[in-house]
Amino acid sequence: MTRLRWMTAGESHGPHLVAVLEGIPAGLPLLTSDVDEDLGRRQRGYGRGGRMKIETDRVEFAGGVRDGATLGSPIAMTIVNRDHQNWLDRMAPGPLPSRPDALTRPRPGHADLAGGLKYDRHDLRDILERASARETAARTAVGAVAKKLLGAVGIEVFAHVVAVGDVQAKPIHVSPSDLRARARASDLACVDPEAEVQMKDAIREAAHAGDTLGGVFEVLAVGVPPGLGAHVQWDRKLDGRLAQALMSIQAIKAVEIGDGFRAAASRGSTVHDAIFYDAATHRFKRSTNRAGGLEGGMTNGEVLVCRAAMKPIATLKKALQSVDIRTKEPFDAAHERSDICAVAAASVVGEAMVAITLCEALLEKFGGDSLAELRRNVAGYAAQNEAF
Repeated sequence: MTRLRWMTAGESHGPHLVAVLEGIPAGLPLLTSDVDEDLGRRQRGYGRGGRMKIETDRVEFAGGVRDGATLGSPIAMTIVNRDHQNWLDRMAPGPLPSRPDALTRPRPGHADLAGGLKYDRHDLRDILERASARETAARTAVGAVAKKLLGAVGIEVFAHVVAVGDVQAKPIHVSPSDLRARARASDLACVDPEAEVQMKDAIREAAHAGDTLGGVFEVLAVGVPPGLGAHVQWDRKLDGRLAQALMSIQAIKAVEIGDGFRAAASRGSTVHDAIFYDAATHRFKRSTNRAGGLEGGMTNGEVLVCRAAMKPIATLKKALQSVDIRTKEPFDAAHERSDICAVAAASVVGEAMVAITLCEALLEKFGGDSLAELRRNVAGYAAQNEAF
């Protein structure tokens, strides 16, 4: 069984973000542009803050790639934090030239206070720099490589925004490729043009009020074969792994698969997907997809559908009350430069996390030290299913 392993490192205003990814087969065509495209999409989106005007994220391969293809060894990637040059007096790895003022006013909704208590850090910058969503640039890089491998076996992963604040996009019944194209053409990754206008209005109103907005995005995976994941142990169930992966994204507070919460309010006869057999394609199919492509902890061959709810960003110009950890006196919480709404950016990170999780499950099932071997294994399984 091939095991996919990955890790990120780096702080928001440190020198670099770093990602190491191990388990990608040899022979996968991979260029920096494959990663940079997703890094650029993560930086865009109506409602983003000033940091995105400073950074122009580009990846550098520091290992595992040669002559435009993977080697089968760990892939090391770095992303420069250009803003680090403006923070040398506070974020240099070596001794600081002068002791900066400690950040002692934790922000409600952030990791500041809980992290300070856990790690015994009395300057909360030691916590917030790593807890920052800037870390997701490294995840996005890992996800871009995972998407490249999934694409090599016919699986495509993409996301779109379905809600910002209380503005809901209308369902649009088009092909997955059309849905993807519409999402990519939108400033908010929203496929409903009327809802996008209302979402932008809501974001402007929140900005003028010194407030922030959250929302919901949906990630779809098309072309996923049945049988990824397993029913045999709790930690191998793919729906649980996808939920954990999406919930690990900063500010995500809820995840659903398929009809999710809506299914809980319905009767079973209107929730479960009837099964049919298509003799022309030798495939078992469902006329509906309320299960979101997962049954019993395994993919069932239908489109995988996951949604994640993002809370409003916790850094507010209209600051909430907090307490200074040093003096214990009440203060307004500290304000760091931040976005008004980052749901579109979070959807790109959601793509990455779903792709990584699917890539992990794909390699568990099919293995392969080279791309050619992986493709042979996938093809053999497809033939087995056709003859089932």
